This record gives sequence, structure tokens and C-alpha cells, in this order.
Amino acid sequence: MSLANVLTPPILFFLLGGVSTLVRSPLEIPQAVSRAIALYLLVAIGLKGGVELAASGLSFTAITTLAAAASMSVLLPLVAYAVLRRRLPKADAIAVAATYGSVSAVTFITAAGYLATQGVATSGHMVAAMALMESPAIVVGLFLARRARLLDTAGEHHGARAVAVETFRNEAVFLLLGALAIGALIGHQDWQQLRPFIEAPFQGVLCFFLLEMGLLAARSAGALRTAGRPALLFAVLAPLVQGLAGLGVAALLDLSPGDAVLFTLLCGSASYIAVPAALRVALPQANPSLYVSMALGVTFPLNVLVGIPAYHTLIGWLGF
Repeated sequence: MSLANVLTPPILFFLLGGVSTLVRSPLEIPQAVSRAIALYLLVAIGLKGGVELAASGLSFTAITTLAAAASMSVLLPLVAYAVLRRRLPKADAIAVAATYGSVSAVTFITAAGYLATQGVATSGHMVAAMALMESPAIVVGLFLARRARLLDTAGEHHGARAVAVETFRNEAVFLLLGALAIGALIGHQDWQQLRPFIEAPFQGVLCFFLLEMGLLAARSAGALRTAGRPALLFAVLAPLVQGLAGLGVAALLDLSPGDAVLFTLLCGSASYIAVPAALRVALPQANPSLYVSMALGVTFPLNVLVGIPAYHTLIGWLGF
């Protein structure tokens, strides 16, 4: 793993955002600009994935990958809760387990951008796999909370069906799946007209996006001062253990190198958007500053700075 592979322009901008916070620079990305950038990246990933999915078709590999993704998003939070339930308050253990059982769309986008710079191809169905892994962990979290009798009236109404509906309506999942469908439906001529808008600016826009993520990650890390040692250790070790489990599944599925990297990163990532949004309503007893800061302040930077290039190198060594 060479230094050049790690210090790509998007990663350098992520570091710049972190340094800006550390030196207390007033650097700020306007919210409207940040939102526009995020929406563009989601559309770009979805469209390109849909075009590639239409070209390759829904193969046996695609179907088994989607099934494995859904299975992992159920299994991972159960294992995480088994590890955490004696080390954290029960509500916090459930919230952290759901957070680490779900996935980070931002990590996925960053990994896709990294692989593009390395000339590594990925399959369109991996976009669908990412969207599919978003909600099952939340449902598992609600199941665990119900068994522990932690759900209040609002939480009870926030059941599995409501979670499924809310997850689909979540702007990231909705836009990704919508763009994926459009990409699969448009013809070759339409794609060629859109291609300069989608592919050429992608890396530059990703740099601006990761600049803001660096700012947010550094600010979130400050909240970890009140977290105990079990929470910090879990935030460091969980992405490694879960990522290696995902790597094992990718090997069993005989995924391509690019798809294996994405699947591994999805298993090793943690949600700091979709899960917190659901749990703040369903499980208000849990401490949002704990599970959000763990995911955004520790796990996300580790995956972006170390995980993506390390897994890419490891998968190359293993001969995928």
C-alpha cells in the first residue's frame, strides 16, 4: 500500500477539514452548498450504478450479493449487542449495535471515488446492496429494545413497518434508488449525454464533500471525551472485525476486487444519519452523542484514512 494510494486528493481534503477544526479556523461550508454537493454525489453514484446494472443484468452473483448484504445487516447488530450489553447501559448498547449494523452512504461514496481513481471497476448492483443494508439493523435494534421493554409509546408506534417506510423515504436511500432505476432505464445515447456531467466533475465535487466531512468528524470527536473505554475500543475494533467478516463473505461469493472492497467497507461502516434519525424517536433513552460521535468521530475517519486503501491492498494480495 503506497502513500500515493492513501493520500489521494479527496483524502487530503478530508484531512484539511480536520486540521481546520483543530486550529479553530472559521472555515465553514454553507449548508445549501453542502446539501447540493451531497445530492449530486448520490445522483452520480446511482445513475452510474443503474447504467452498469442494465448492461450486466441481474446475474446470480448480483442476487447472492444482495441476499448476503441483507443477511449481514441482520447478523452484525445482533453480534454487536451481544458484545456490548454488559459493557454499556442497555439502551446505549442497542443504539450502538444498530448504528454499527447499518451502513454509511458517505463511506460507500468515498470508496467508490477511491476505486475510480485507481481504475478499479465495480458493479451497479452494489448501489442496491448499500441501500438494502440501511434499514434491517434499525429493525433489529427495535426488536432488541422491545425485548428489553425499553420502548415507550412513541417507540412502539415506530415499528418495523414504519421503519421500512421511513428508510425508503430517507432522501439518501430514495435518491440513490431513484437514480439507480433511471440509470437502468435510460438508453446508451441518453447516458452518453449525461456522462460528462456525471463522471468528469465527480472527483472534484467529492473533494469539497470530504472537506466538510473532515470538519464534522473533528468536531464530533470532541464529544468522545465523555465516552468510556468500552465505547472507544468498540469504535476502533468493530469496523476492523466486521470488515474482515465482510471480506470473508466477499471471498465466499467470489466477488470482483472492486465489489469486494465495497462489500467489506459496507460491513465495516457505521450509520450516523439514518439510524440516529430513527432511534431519537424510537429509543430516546439512548445517548445520541455517544453513538453518533463513535460512528462519525472514530469509525468514519478510520475507514476513510486507513480502511479503504488497506482493504484494497489486502484484497489484491489475496488474489481476488
